[in-house]
Amino acid sequence: MRLFFPSKDFGDGKGTAKFLLDKIADMESEAQKSFMHRFNIAADLIDQAKNAGQLGLAGILVWMRFMATRQLIWNKNYNVKPREISKAQDRLTELLQNVYASYPQYREVVRMILSTVGRGGEGDVGQRIRDEILVIQRNNDCKGGIMEEWHQKLHNNTSPDDVVICQALIDYINSDFNIGVYWKTLNDNGITKERLLSYDRAIHSEPNFRRDQKEGLLRDLGHYMRTLKAVHSGADLESAISNCLGYKTEGQGFMVGVQINPVPGLPSGFSELVRFVMEHVEERNVEPLLEGLLEARQELRPLLNKSQSRLKDLLFLDIALDSAVRTAVERGYEELNNAGPEKIMYFICLVLENLALSSDDNEDLIYCLKGWNLALSMCKGKDTHWALYAKSVLDRTRLALTNKAESYQRILQPSAEYLGSSLGVENWAVEIFTEEIIRAGSAASLSTLVNRLDPVLRKTANLGSWQVISPVETIGYVEVVDELLAVQNKSYERPTILIAKSVKGEEEIPDGTVAVLTPDMPDVLSHVSVRARNSKVCFATCFDPNIFADLQAKKGKLLCLKPTSAEVVYSEVKEGENIKDKSIDLKEVGSVPPLSLVRKQFSGRYAISSEEFTGEMVGAKSRNISYLKGKVPSWVGIPTSVAIPFGVFEHVLSDKSNQAVAEKINILKKKLTEGDFSALKEIRETVLQLNAPPKLVEELKTTMKGSGMPWPGDEGEERWGQAWKAIKKVWGSKWNERAYFSTRKVKLDHDYLSMSVLVQEVINADYAFVIHTTNPTSGDSSEIYTEVVKGLGETLVGAYPGRALSFICKKHDLNSPQVLGYPSKPIGLFIRRSIIFRSDSNGEDLEGYAGAGLYDSVPMDEEDKVVLDYSSDPLMIDASFRQKILSSIASAGNAIEELYGTPQDIEGVIKDGKVYVVQTRPQV
Repeated sequence: MRLFFPSKDFGDGKGTAKFLLDKIADMESEAQKSFMHRFNIAADLIDQAKNAGQLGLAGILVWMRFMATRQLIWNKNYNVKPREISKAQDRLTELLQNVYASYPQYREVVRMILSTVGRGGEGDVGQRIRDEILVIQRNNDCKGGIMEEWHQKLHNNTSPDDVVICQALIDYINSDFNIGVYWKTLNDNGITKERLLSYDRAIHSEPNFRRDQKEGLLRDLGHYMRTLKAVHSGADLESAISNCLGYKTEGQGFMVGVQINPVPGLPSGFSELVRFVMEHVEERNVEPLLEGLLEARQELRPLLNKSQSRLKDLLFLDIALDSAVRTAVERGYEELNNAGPEKIMYFICLVLENLALSSDDNEDLIYCLKGWNLALSMCKGKDTHWALYAKSVLDRTRLALTNKAESYQRILQPSAEYLGSSLGVENWAVEIFTEEIIRAGSAASLSTLVNRLDPVLRKTANLGSWQVISPVETIGYVEVVDELLAVQNKSYERPTILIAKSVKGEEEIPDGTVAVLTPDMPDVLSHVSVRARNSKVCFATCFDPNIFADLQAKKGKLLCLKPTSAEVVYSEVKEGENIKDKSIDLKEVGSVPPLSLVRKQFSGRYAISSEEFTGEMVGAKSRNISYLKGKVPSWVGIPTSVAIPFGVFEHVLSDKSNQAVAEKINILKKKLTEGDFSALKEIRETVLQLNAPPKLVEELKTTMKGSGMPWPGDEGEERWGQAWKAIKKVWGSKWNERAYFSTRKVKLDHDYLSMSVLVQEVINADYAFVIHTTNPTSGDSSEIYTEVVKGLGETLVGAYPGRALSFICKKHDLNSPQVLGYPSKPIGLFIRRSIIFRSDSNGEDLEGYAGAGLYDSVPMDEEDKVVLDYSSDPLMIDASFRQKILSSIASAGNAIEELYGTPQDIEGVIKDGKVYVVQTRPQV
């Protein structure tokens, strides 16, 4: 029976191993008797936790961490011998050791559990520095003043100074609150008022405690001093080392000598390495110590991947080494205050390596590390592009950190909320649960270093604080949102400037929005960027967190934005001020003129070759590609194309074999007109149930083979099935949420939207590109703007995080491309030789409506997602290769623009150095 009262209702246990958490809550009153009881209960639950997978083990971690942070009662009316606690602890850690060895995918969470349980009930002392200061504040009702300032400093960096501060507080309390004693202890140990103010998080206040706090503070600060000394004198690390290297104590009197044998199989020279670490553990210059600690972790790595009886001793040593790295890095912040970028980058490499060594899924982190090493060597070699390249690695590192924080939040926070609520844990401890875990790890140190380097790189590379994607002068009221996606279907009654923390790239811009400002970095040629420029909405990325915070603080205010190509100047418009004095008017909201479509009919043909493409049969995408054939320079490849014309979908739907599907779609369309938008997904799923009339299959086969394209059915019935499913997905994309709301916004009759399908062979690209033959951000028609990604172009036009490589090229000098930014996209898409089915509707190229990119293009085969390593990519490291490729892309764009006589938006790929253009359309 539970004896706990929920502290706050934190939901229904969704996203947790609920049955396990309920069991833990039921057994908590038994677990409170002693550590022996708690560890034994946890050991009994390990099998069930393991069988529940990652969320099961996350539940154990949450419970053990609530224990370690003293949120749960440790001992209640029960006497237990230390060796009994030790025995229970051994049993639990051995079971965890076995899970670690047998289930590599759960290693990270198992390490975290071990660090809360510890070798001797202590847990990870480095982590405890953060946890225990919160406990001291709460237990002694001293949350403001010096204790809060010290808490903030400890979270940002802990150093041997904290041992002195703790001692000064103890001496002050013992001297009956004599402030002179406090300052004497500090000054005797080299800590002045100036030093306290020089910390990243300064300590301004003097202690000022009440008499009734004396006893509790002395007790808790005494415990805390042991934790601080264990970290800063290396005592915890020393005991972990001796446990692995072996030691012997001679027994005295009735005590028997204790002998611990060395862990077998330690690398040769390992004992000298850890001895070096211990000799340098308290030194101010932390670089040699950090190098030694990381070398020791690298040496241990192979042993941690093998199963052996002493594995947990090695794990506890690795946890202690990891903790020592974090502490040393924080101590090193001081010497970085006046350091150049080279030194900061070196520290970033060290911390990133430490994080990778503690992470299961670390491929992206390792490629970030390789990127930093390359940036460092470029910097040392005085390469003029070093800062621009380092900025791309920095952006990718930030993405990796965000992904890691989000995965922790997803895996841990629901369990913390559900179990915390069941056990009556205080709300503050539940709410900051995951945040505290992240703040105590290497990811937080890495984030601090990256934030320190970012402005240096921006200044060196002349990047400024903004990237302006759509420079439109405007006035509007500030609204702050977490993500653009959440408000994309909203309509704002008054002109609104959206300050959005997250913009992915595929969103619509809500009605009534006059500007979107974000710290996120969607590609300049992403859907949302194109939308912004077409709708004359100001759109810009802000790189400076201080400026962004200032904009957020202006919520509800009326602002005037005046962007240039390089920055956004903003000023507040005071109530009553005559807006007409400004050079712009408040934008009229909600006055979109309706657009009309012509309904397309079935021509009697199921498939046509590119020679037969006409406006009645296919969209502009297909017609443009057919027009280019034979007219572009011979070195530009144009893929062979055929098409499934307009009206085929409706004709297939009316086929007798599809009667039931047609009826279901009609019912769902009725739901849609009544405002039930969940019908969109159901319609897309229902379209997938269509059968292919034999005549369609026969005509498509004949047309494809006649055009020299491979017929999927020749590889077996299953391959044709894949192709047919892809065709139906393209047809079904007429009912994509984004596309549907976009057509509603401009009052297009959705029923009149017809979809032809352009069928092309997929070129397994090395790189993909999108060209705008007039620079879209400046409107300069004398220069071509291009973005390039590794692999297929979907990572460029879809909402894949990170930036592409971007460059401009003057049309009068096509051999001198100028790189504006290097790529930070962690993922590339690659595919076998395949067929792609591209959407080509009659609603994509209407004047006044940018429908491009709204509907889906679907390859017959799944693309492979590959984590990218840019550090060995010739486009990054070989200047002559880069110049050749970028110049040939710009030259192809220029030739196509000359052919049409108007600015063009062009998509293409590079394969083995050859340029292929897969589509072009007028640039809007």
